[in-house]
Amino acid sequence: MSYKKVTVLGETIYPGESITLNMEIARLHTMTRLKVPIIIERSKYDGPVVLLTAGLHGDEINGTEIVRQIIVRKINKPKRGTIICIPVINIFGFVNKSREFPDGRDLNRMFPGSARGSLASRFAWHLIKEVMPSVDYCIDFHAGGASRFNAAQIRIVPNNPELKELSDVFNAPFTLYSKNIAGSFRNACGKLGVKILLFEGGKSMDIDKDITQEGVRGTKRFLEHLDMLNPKKEVKPADKPSVYIERSGWVRANYSGLFQNHTPVGKLVEKGEPIATITDPFGKFEHLVKAPNAGYIINSNDASIVYQGDAIFHISQKLAE
Repeated sequence: MSYKKVTVLGETIYPGESITLNMEIARLHTMTRLKVPIIIERSKYDGPVVLLTAGLHGDEINGTEIVRQIIVRKINKPKRGTIICIPVINIFGFVNKSREFPDGRDLNRMFPGSARGSLASRFAWHLIKEVMPSVDYCIDFHAGGASRFNAAQIRIVPNNPELKELSDVFNAPFTLYSKNIAGSFRNACGKLGVKILLFEGGKSMDIDKDITQEGVRGTKRFLEHLDMLNPKKEVKPADKPSVYIERSGWVRANYSGLFQNHTPVGKLVEKGEPIATITDPFGKFEHLVKAPNAGYIINSNDASIVYQGDAIFHISQKLAE
């Protein structure tokens, strides 16, 4: 019987093998080694290769917690096929509690990268060349940045029936249609033919239990759909179908001041509904923020102080039919 060849970092992973490989591209400026663990579980039975990644932005640790739980709960031990887990890709940012690499670049704008480019570009290049060739499917876990809390959501490109089916299976509370961004990991995966779901949930430097559960449960449904989930693991169906969003827009602060958010993320609001208040510290004014249109709050700002022009809410504008 012929088996699919699975190679990571130049090493072949054989059926029934469990292995952790370390990707080391560069050291800290102190000469301390800094390695990116890649945890691989391959079943004795042939099947797809699924990659679960997090920490592309070093401060988005909720995704790291989702992948960590998948490993600890042995959800990554497949019935068939191979599951590759990389809980922290941007290990430099993770160490520094920073979104970017030490060179100031956003790794998620550097793909497919270059072997002779910047540090972030080199990391992107090694990931594409040494990990991705064996991968069939990927779920990339992210969180909101700059104190902005994302409702649990999947993002896929429009007009792709295969990704739509996989998103239906994952069944996050929301699914957003969004085009791939040049230089992004998602865009690079698409060009390689890897079917990728991008998960967003929570905010930077924070771990939210509900978001974590959404990520883990959705991944289990995803693996069950591919007939890869270990039979010992139970799958909990989602409470209701995902809400598909075709278009959305940001609400920005018209004033600087103290920000009091009255509206939980995920809520359906009506046009003109009060959703927050901005006040000054000295009791001179209170500005009521109203929803510009009816829609779901899919992201809200958790900051206590905002400046004029800051993004404070992300609201759906058109639901997909």
